[in-house]
Amino acid sequence: MKRLGCIAIILFVLGTSTIVHGQTASKPRARTLGIPFEGTPGRLNAITDVKGVAVGHATIIEREGGNTPRTGVTAVLPENVRNGLFASTFVLNGNGEWIGTIYIEETGYLYSPIMLTNTISVGTVRDAVVKWSRQAYGSEQAVNLPVVGETWDGFLNDIYGFHVKEKHVFEALNGAGTGLIAEGNVGGGTGMKCYQFKCGIGTSSRVIRKERGGYTVGVLVQANFGIRRDLRVAGIPIGDEFLELMPEEKTRTNGDSSILIVVATDAPLLPHQLKRVAKRAALGLARNGSIADTDSGDIVLAFSTATTNAFVPKGQSTGNANTSSTMFLQEPSLDKIFEATVQATEEAIVNALVAGETMVGVNGNRVYAIPHDKLREVLGRYNRLQK
Repeated sequence: MKRLGCIAIILFVLGTSTIVHGQTASKPRARTLGIPFEGTPGRLNAITDVKGVAVGHATIIEREGGNTPRTGVTAVLPENVRNGLFASTFVLNGNGEWIGTIYIEETGYLYSPIMLTNTISVGTVRDAVVKWSRQAYGSEQAVNLPVVGETWDGFLNDIYGFHVKEKHVFEALNGAGTGLIAEGNVGGGTGMKCYQFKCGIGTSSRVIRKERGGYTVGVLVQANFGIRRDLRVAGIPIGDEFLELMPEEKTRTNGDSSILIVVATDAPLLPHQLKRVAKRAALGLARNGSIADTDSGDIVLAFSTATTNAFVPKGQSTGNANTSSTMFLQEPSLDKIFEATVQATEEAIVNALVAGETMVGVNGNRVYAIPHDKLREVLGRYNRLQK
């Protein structure tokens, strides 16, 4: 299931889907453009810096015309998730859906892969995860309440064409790897845009100093939110500098605001502490200018990989008085986790923005990539580029 250090890329061929699991070496990231960020990233600067967390994409890009597919599925698959990982969620604005989170809020456990896709495909992905889990874990350990989140890609994708199929869910899950992660127009982020530029999947991580525990926090986003005038990068309000590359809409579409944020950490945290961590991801979102407008579904899921034996299925209790014990961070130690979460969320969103590539979608609708040269020029005028 895991592919350590593996990069696998299958190129797009007209009329077929393209499944991308790795990161192309030539695609720049925000840091390579000289954009400054606070904190120390992990080796990959990705959610996969958290040991045991794998990510896979299934990307569907086919023909051009009225029924153009521009969509996909992204899977975040933590190792040992079927044993139960402590988790929690936070809803900044609720115009969106992430099914399976009611169980997480009730029990404090994540025991399902985390799936990201488009709004209309949530049901298909949910059913496919149940079927996949029966094969992967056995019928007794099947996932019956899958965790599936959505954002709306109907501006670029023929969303009512129902192009996400069971096979795409299997491809994302079976191809999940713990190495580099493709960003931008991939997986669930294929047809997404943010701040009216092409956007999609982005990721980042932070490593806390050893004397503070040496823990890692990783973030992955599916970004599809915001209007141009609100855009901030590296603390600079730059949206008004980019008014000439607005999306070109040939046919009227529904709204398309939302962001899904996945926060993973190896720090030993209890569910109520992870709730607090999830809230801090919203501060990273705000650093890039979001106001969580009324049409936006801004939803966060945070989990810890540190405790993998706390969940005991009904009827399988063992030990004296059916009790379990676990380690957890003391409250004063959480500040560094909060800081890392804010920093990694901010950078993950900018990475999604930088990785986005201009795309023409359904009925000729077009969304432009943010021009890297101009981005550097604007930030340079404010002395906000790394030397």
